Amino acid sequence: MNSQINQVAVQALNKIMELELAGVVKYTHYSLMVFGYNRIPIVSWLKGNATESLDHAHRAGELVTLFGGHPSLKIGALLETERHDIGDILRESLEHEVEALGSYYDLLKISTCTHPDSNGVESVLLEEYAREMIVQEEMHLDEVNKMLRKSGEIAPFVN
Repeated sequence: MNSQINQVAVQALNKIMELELAGVVKYTHYSLMVFGYNRIPIVSWLKGNATESLDHAHRAGELVTLFGGHPSLKIGALLETERHDIGDILRESLEHEVEALGSYYDLLKISTCTHPDSNGVESVLLEEYAREMIVQEEMHLDEVNKMLRKSGEIAPFVN
């Protein structure tokens, strides 16, 4: 790959890294703000998401260096809504995951020549990574979506 293509991939990967690092902070914060009877399993789930986000950020950073880039020290947007009801936390989580999923889809487009800045370059490595992460993020979105449904509802939650 040439350096221009590497730069496009590095930019996309750094954005992913920043979003995932923001996920670490958000999920850690959320885990500290859960109260009530169901606290223990929800806190455990949120801590698991923070750990997963850190793993995802690390993987993205490794690919940044593979493509000759410098991993970003930035963190994605951190908005404190001051709303800490479980439903609010889950809806914010859903919004964050949708944004992350979009970034993985952008990376997939770059890797498969369907992105306007990809200049016709293909990368099986990036494509496989993006596809794997899209599957994980879509499964996570489904999990959050199911948590937001009322008991007995089958139709997906729509924000």
